[in-house]
Amino acid sequence: MMNIISLENISKQYCKNDAFVLKDISLSVEKSEFIGLLGPSGSGKSTLLHIAGLLDAQTDGLAFIEGKNTKAMSDEEKTALRLSKIGFVYQYHHLLQEFSATENVMLPQLIKGVSKEIAREKSYFLLHRFGLGDKLNSFPSELSGGQKQRVAIARAMANDPILLLADEPTGNLDPETAFLVFDDLMRVMRETELSVIMATHNYELAEKMNRKILLSEGRLLEK
Repeated sequence: MMNIISLENISKQYCKNDAFVLKDISLSVEKSEFIGLLGPSGSGKSTLLHIAGLLDAQTDGLAFIEGKNTKAMSDEEKTALRLSKIGFVYQYHHLLQEFSATENVMLPQLIKGVSKEIAREKSYFLLHRFGLGDKLNSFPSELSGGQKQRVAIARAMANDPILLLADEPTGNLDPETAFLVFDDLMRVMRETELSVIMATHNYELAEKMNRKILLSEGRLLEK
């Protein structure tokens, strides 16, 4: 089975004389695999996710998505790949306040060139899937923290990505809500065979994942 993403000997240094943030990291993710990325603040978790998501470039090493060498791609090709293959969720939802839940989920589809009618129907479907069928026309200011994160996850899945990169997506939620949002994400991941790399400080959530990876001083250790 071809890996969804493979990172080979990835290192990252922001300036020539700075210490390396990441050191010789190799990681492969299979289809439908849910990986927990653990480690203290400053250990390089966000940097690794940014490189995996083609938002940042590694100093050394190679990154492959579905077997394609991303180092050989132009910026335009990387942008197109991010839009169609990769979804992003962050600790803060980053919803557009002047848009409804439906419109927020429509946005990445419209950017990709999907018609408004199809984008709206897909948004309805995803929001219902996350238990937000009664919040389709609600604005972010009218939603709870957990509901905002569900909308953010639905938006990240709007273009049917093969890989979801989540950076502390439950970090701003109370423990009970965090588990509910996580369970929704895991259920939908299993239904869609989505692959997920999720950075978290929550070891209880990490125990539910297929595999746990620890970042320590820029190096990757399998748990």
